[in-house]
Amino acid sequence: MPSVRSARVVRGSGNVFADLGFANAEDHLVKAELVSQLKHIIDREGWSQAQAAKVMGMAQPDVSRLLRGQFSNYSLDRIMRFLTAAGCAVDITLRPKGERAHTIRFGVRKAA
Repeated sequence: MPSVRSARVVRGSGNVFADLGFANAEDHLVKAELVSQLKHIIDREGWSQAQAAKVMGMAQPDVSRLLRGQFSNYSLDRIMRFLTAAGCAVDITLRPKGERAHTIRFGVRKAA
């Protein structure tokens, strides 16, 4: 094991998935950020995993797996649908180089 004095520190890229060599690292990072927001909503609302599952239309064990970071089998679209089911507005902002931004609102419905 290298000593503390000889250890090299390498600055990360800002995407831990890219740093670890994951394929589709950008997709993984976006999913992780969205799932983090979903967890924030669940915590803020005080929902149990069973309650969150009912709101999002999925099984409780699936909520557990999702919140533990096992989201590779979920599409971005599906995670955004979970967020909207939980009462969150999802806006997608497109900003082509040199042009004005255009925001698209992803459907929102009231949480149960």
